[in-house]
Amino acid sequence: MEPQPTPVTPPDPSAHAIETVFRLQSPRIIAGVTRIVRDVGIAEELAQDALVAALEQWPRDGVPDNPGAWLMATARHRAVDLIRRRENYARKLAEIGRDLETAAQPEEPADPEDIDDDLLRLVFTACHPVLSAAARTALTLRLLGGLTTAEIARAFLVPEPTVAQRIVRAKRTLATRNAAFEVPYGPEREARLGSVLDVIYLIFNEGYAATAGDDWLRPGLCEDALRLARVLSSLMPKEPEVHALTSLLEFQASRAAARTGPDGEPVLLRDQNRRRWNRMLIARGIAALHRAEAASSTLGSARAGGPPSGAPGPYALQAAIAACHAHAYTYEETDWASIATLYGLLAARAPSPVVELNRAVAVSMAQGPAEGLAIVDALAAEPALSDYHLLPSVRGDLLERLGRTTEARAEFARAAELTRNERERELLLRRAGESS
Repeated sequence: MEPQPTPVTPPDPSAHAIETVFRLQSPRIIAGVTRIVRDVGIAEELAQDALVAALEQWPRDGVPDNPGAWLMATARHRAVDLIRRRENYARKLAEIGRDLETAAQPEEPADPEDIDDDLLRLVFTACHPVLSAAARTALTLRLLGGLTTAEIARAFLVPEPTVAQRIVRAKRTLATRNAAFEVPYGPEREARLGSVLDVIYLIFNEGYAATAGDDWLRPGLCEDALRLARVLSSLMPKEPEVHALTSLLEFQASRAAARTGPDGEPVLLRDQNRRRWNRMLIARGIAALHRAEAASSTLGSARAGGPPSGAPGPYALQAAIAACHAHAYTYEETDWASIATLYGLLAARAPSPVVELNRAVAVSMAQGPAEGLAIVDALAAEPALSDYHLLPSVRGDLLERLGRTTEARAEFARAAELTRNERERELLLRRAGESS
């Protein structure tokens, strides 16, 4: 008798639904529960408890009609149970000022500057000045962006254990210092603003080009980051860098539909169908950039000893670079000379190896691939870029343009080994094959 094949159990579709929904909804769940328990570490644990409950119940009972609401309700109920078990339950009820049992939303605040937005409160709480700059960004990416420690480490170009330690210590510090879950006012708000902008930018970037996984884009992260940037713009109309960041994200988001092909594969900037760029978002980006320029001029005049009137900040320079791309109806019409100049200003204002790598690309387009390659080769010894896949990717592109196809193929293959995004790996391997 022939041996019978082992039956293959089909994958449970609810498992994928649980993973997807939790990935998208965890920031809102953590933010909503933090309002109740006033501790981001405990809130994250309760969100994980809700995930465990979903893993137990959804395969048996089916995926609920509104899975995000189910997870939120489950996490909130567990938060209420936790508060009830504490001796200070009555005091917590008075502080929260609402019926925890029904988890009703609070009334609109009397102060017009206040924001009834738990996600934004979570960002400012995670960017509390008691934390280091690196810890603020790592914690917020973890809580608001839903990123794993590995993904955050990739974004920071630092070892994964370092990021894990930062997150644990940050949550412990916020708890021991009783950091308020709020959007601060006055000087304290200004002091935290730089970290908040950096966090929003990194969250958008993770959605714009995911560091790992099977998808090139994570639109939910881009939408959350853009929404938060717009809220900040309305909250802080006199801060030029807030408008500049919003402008940058509007420009970047405008390209989303053209950045992937029919099967989700990445489409390089030079190959994108610019008719698919969202002209409404481009118009919003231009308007936000104008507001940034006006605010910068006003701020430079008003602050004694401040920067010269109209001096652009890092996000204003990046927004201006994005505007150059947006104004070009074809790749060939791009004003690469202006972009190279703007990257030179950005490298002077906010120097980093990644900025220099981007400058190399612009210089190669404005002055030729040999000029760009010289800049890239000078970055080869940078420790922060040793495992950064875009360094060999850019170098491979420049070598290919110079006709050095054998070297280009090796660079694309190395870049494919370094990336953790499957879609990007496929693209890089395809380019390696084309260079043979």
